[in-house]
Amino acid sequence: MNTQKIIRAGQIASQVRTFAEKLVKSNMPLLEIAEKIESKIVELGGEPAFPTNLSINEIAAHYTPSYNDETLASGLLKVDLGVHIEGEIADTAFSVDLENNEENKKLIEASKDALDSVLKIAKEKINLSEIGKEVEKIIASRGFSPVINLSGHSLENYELHAGITIPNVDDNKKIVLKKGAYAIEPFATNGSGKVHDGKPSGIYQVINERMPRSPQAREILDFIIDTYQTLPFCSRWIYKEFGIKGLFALKQLEDNENVHQFAQLVESQGSKVSQAEHTILVTDKEIKVTTK
Repeated sequence: MNTQKIIRAGQIASQVRTFAEKLVKSNMPLLEIAEKIESKIVELGGEPAFPTNLSINEIAAHYTPSYNDETLASGLLKVDLGVHIEGEIADTAFSVDLENNEENKKLIEASKDALDSVLKIAKEKINLSEIGKEVEKIIASRGFSPVINLSGHSLENYELHAGITIPNVDDNKKIVLKKGAYAIEPFATNGSGKVHDGKPSGIYQVINERMPRSPQAREILDFIIDTYQTLPFCSRWIYKEFGIKGLFALKQLEDNENVHQFAQLVESQGSKVSQAEHTILVTDKEIKVTTK
């Protein structure tokens, strides 16, 4: 764990988040939003830790625009972005109401307030179920439900989801917060409080480096491993580098089980979801919110 690089990634993520908050407008193409956010990350000296997620209404997470996506920003939009410096990650998200809807605003406030409350109580050796209990309490007090099967997570070098789960409900597990980096991300919904797999997302991750037979697929796999290592990437990025042949090769890599494609995560009742997220760094001296 390189603390300096974690902090620098957080500083860049904070700047890009501010940029994105000013950028996003109703009816703006999601493709334009994603491209501008990711370009800003690079401009400031970082690399995207994952494809920018721009998830509308009942889609809670894992929507990133494809290379030819014509979807426009609308409704309750979640903007989830990540920065890495040599694999050290910062992960942050915010939600925005693009239809001047009171319930949207209350949902956004619920997830944001839950996050703010957790950041106040977080300390080394706190039981993670206490964090979940706090999220659940704040969101329920607003009349909404936390999303049970979405959670925060530990962050390690080139590992976005590094094995430790930060629950959004009291899960009664006796796991404590140790030194390291963590993403805290409450999700609030006016629905059932669960998500299920939806359509394919176009977001992938390498799961097996076994070389495929196709020379073209081998070329793309080599590029993916060299460029993204174990971090998520998307078909849009592959298209930008290789054109349509890259998409054919990506399908071959999926068929060969070299890469896993994530599903979009959709609220089970088709209800709206809000998200708020910051990254914290737990050290001997303090708990630092790196993305503020």
